Amino acid sequence: MPQIQVTRRDGELITIHRDTTVTLMEAIRDAGADELLALCGGCCSCATCHVHVDEEFLDRLPPMSSDEDDLLESSDYRNHTSRLSCQIRLTSDLEGMRVSIATED
Repeated sequence: MPQIQVTRRDGELITIHRDTTVTLMEAIRDAGADELLALCGGCCSCATCHVHVDEEFLDRLPPMSSDEDDLLESSDYRNHTSRLSCQIRLTSDLEGMRVSIATED
């Protein structure tokens, strides 16, 4: 059950403990971070679950799909650590990962 550190938009740090049956988006949403809108419910069609992943963990994530890349392209807040949290399934390799919820476009 990986532990994930999430920095909310207001700077509050929350710690999430979730099993590996969910995506990062589901874990953040279920922890009560309502600023992560996730309007499409995890279908990779809206980019409202945009997060910035700590650089230390980028190489542990699955490759970014072209759909995810296209959606992130529309964000003014995209950087090299940007990912859609709906596209990251929690695994034991992500233990201790730190992410920040991106500023809303």
